[in-house]
Amino acid sequence: MKKNFFLAALLMSLMFILAACSDSGSEEDTGSEDASTEEGTESEGTEESTEESTEEDTEDESAEGGSSAEVTGTVNEDDEQIAGEGSSTVFPILNLLVEDFNADHGVAVELGGNGTGSGFSALIEGSAQFANASRGIEQEEIDALEEAGIEWTEFLVATDGLTVAVNPANDFVEDLTFEELKMIYSGEATNWSDVREDFPEEPITAYGPDQSHGTHDFFNEEVMEEEGVQGQLIQDTNQVVSSVVGDENAIGFFGYSFYQENQDSLKAVSISGPDSEEAVEPSFENVMDFSYPLSRPLYVYADNAALEENETFHTFMEFTLKNSQSAAEEVGYVPLEDAALEEELAKLPNLEQ
Repeated sequence: MKKNFFLAALLMSLMFILAACSDSGSEEDTGSEDASTEEGTESEGTEESTEESTEEDTEDESAEGGSSAEVTGTVNEDDEQIAGEGSSTVFPILNLLVEDFNADHGVAVELGGNGTGSGFSALIEGSAQFANASRGIEQEEIDALEEAGIEWTEFLVATDGLTVAVNPANDFVEDLTFEELKMIYSGEATNWSDVREDFPEEPITAYGPDQSHGTHDFFNEEVMEEEGVQGQLIQDTNQVVSSVVGDENAIGFFGYSFYQENQDSLKAVSISGPDSEEAVEPSFENVMDFSYPLSRPLYVYADNAALEENETFHTFMEFTLKNSQSAAEEVGYVPLEDAALEEELAKLPNLEQ
């Protein structure tokens, strides 16, 4: 009897143990499945995240790149090194274009900004294929290029408004006439009271770019009537700006982009031209429609032989013109209208393919 009881108890114990093992195995299997499901979900999430990240990266890359207009020309590593020199006023536009072209095409176009006169000299000497100018080419330069056997093409790239500015502490000069500017830059007026009776009797310090700059030549021609510009004339236009910023009695003139870059430290003067009594401020709109009397075109002069024989230079000029509108806006100048741009592009020679 006791033996049968013992066997029954043992059998019951074994059944409980087997049942427990079975439940434990099921839980472990379920746990593994849950873990596997979670890992699978995480894996899918990671893949989705990676796909989203890739899409975002692609969008970012698309946003950053591809901003330059496409060109039909190509570059040739055997072509002669491209170099340009000229106007400090045109320099910001061309420098931006040169940097973009170099990055896009893997070449190294060299660019200087030592003044319009320096640019034409380099073109005449053959040390540059293009010259940037903030004035039109003069007869003396035309003759020198002809003597050197260099034919050239003039390309319009943007419009500028030569800006006259005073120190922000100057609370009396709001506008000036051409005649008053001529009094200041001829040395006839040495005090502000010499310009207008209601101006204070304070000395005038007149600054401007020197004779190496087209800005100087343009001012001399338009305002001074070729009688010469007097004052503290400086080769570096940035120093002209800083001189006006640092002198409460100063006045200076320079390209519109120099004013744009420093407008918090300068006060632009409205100008009335010889044919108008109304003073007009230098602004994007007024420069564009030439209602501002000191509006002027900006040029690039290119060596024709280089355009025809140097495929890389031809491609560079195509790139420069096609991207001139965005570059002009970015640095603060007035871009060409579409019709005018098409006229400039039509000047490029057709290269034999």
